Amino acid sequence: MRIGYSLNLEQTQKLIMTPELRQAIAILQLSAQELSTFVDEQLSENPLLEVDAPEAVEEPAAVEPEFDWQEYFHEYEDKPVRAEQQDYEDRPRFEPFVAAAPTLSEYLLEQLHMQRLAKDCLRLAAYIVGNLDEHGYLTLSVEEIAREQKSPLAQVEAALAVVQSLDPPGVGARNLEECLRLQIHLIPDCPPEMTQFLAHLEDLGAGRLQKIANALKVSLTRVQYLADLLRTLEPKPGRRFPEASDVRYIIPDVVVEEIDGEYIILVNDVSVPRLRVNQAYLKVLNQEEGTEARRFVETKLNAAAWLIRSIEQRRLTLYKVANAVVRRQEPFLRHGIKYLKPLTLHDIAEEIGVHESTVSRATANKYVQTPRGIFEFKFFFSTGLGKANAVTPETIKQALRDIVAGEDTTAPYADQKIAEILKTRGMEISRRTVAKYRDQLGIPPVSVRKRYD
Repeated sequence: MRIGYSLNLEQTQKLIMTPELRQAIAILQLSAQELSTFVDEQLSENPLLEVDAPEAVEEPAAVEPEFDWQEYFHEYEDKPVRAEQQDYEDRPRFEPFVAAAPTLSEYLLEQLHMQRLAKDCLRLAAYIVGNLDEHGYLTLSVEEIAREQKSPLAQVEAALAVVQSLDPPGVGARNLEECLRLQIHLIPDCPPEMTQFLAHLEDLGAGRLQKIANALKVSLTRVQYLADLLRTLEPKPGRRFPEASDVRYIIPDVVVEEIDGEYIILVNDVSVPRLRVNQAYLKVLNQEEGTEARRFVETKLNAAAWLIRSIEQRRLTLYKVANAVVRRQEPFLRHGIKYLKPLTLHDIAEEIGVHESTVSRATANKYVQTPRGIFEFKFFFSTGLGKANAVTPETIKQALRDIVAGEDTTAPYADQKIAEILKTRGMEISRRTVAKYRDQLGIPPVSVRKRYD
């Protein structure tokens, strides 16, 4: 066998992920708020970038560059297309829709510091607040706190009592029963049986109302009355407060407005400044090849061109995706949740002629403001269920709500019966799926919904 070296010429195709392409992909995924922050960073890093202010639009046209832009950027011959925009002064301002709010810990600590507490009591109370979960429950026992803080048990219990006296009512409880006991004073003319009734929460949750009636020596109707009063209390006092990591406000990335019966798409980039290349640096490109100044300007000019192109491409892609989604989901916008259609990323990608991953990136972490409210983009995408995949889970959930709302409370529908009713409406799903959706909607099981005359 003869061993040797040879030289062969082959032609192959492969995708090279350049830094510029990575940047374009990253920009596509940014929300309006994130893009605004990113552009501000680039303006501070790249001297060739500057804000294209409205009053300066005409000024660059008067400058005659001494080199051929078309030749320099021959690889970027396709000029990016801009979605039609309003004049800067006339463009609407989109404000955050949810104002910043304090977290549960911040809210409680503020109340503590407004009270005249002894130093040790304040320290222990603050430690207790720091060990509450997102629902407002204490995650440690008083014995553990006393041991960790090297404090007498009586002091810890006194500090806990202070925390439990704060707003919201029920905060600082160690279990559900204690949480509700801390709130029963809020019930007007609270029945005397309520204190004993709270000891039967497990039976109440399981729908064993007759067992509770026997234990309290009251009627089933009385048990239901007590349960109704109990449901007016808050089992999770801390859930109305945001967590420290939560987004405090939402800025819509796309706005859908109905004008004369037609839906108009507006890409919300008001907070993102228009960019252009600073003309003062262009004369450096006329210097001899290889000079350090020319190399610096060439590098920054390429970066600036890619950034401007990527932002324009993001705007156009987002507009196309939003426009296609609105056309598909127009029945929902006009008539409500029952008319939300099944829709996949592949459907939109095929319609606008891009890859499915592009649609995924364009809709990631972005919100749409519509006449029916603000929704995440992903709200409009769901796999169909039922006959011929004709309905979405949201449509089925709404139908489930309607069925339960119209049932006879003395003989409520079991999950299997609800599944059968849905089947007659073209929504063929299993009993297990009905139970799952019912739980997600917070609708109790049939044993709890049953009422006694």
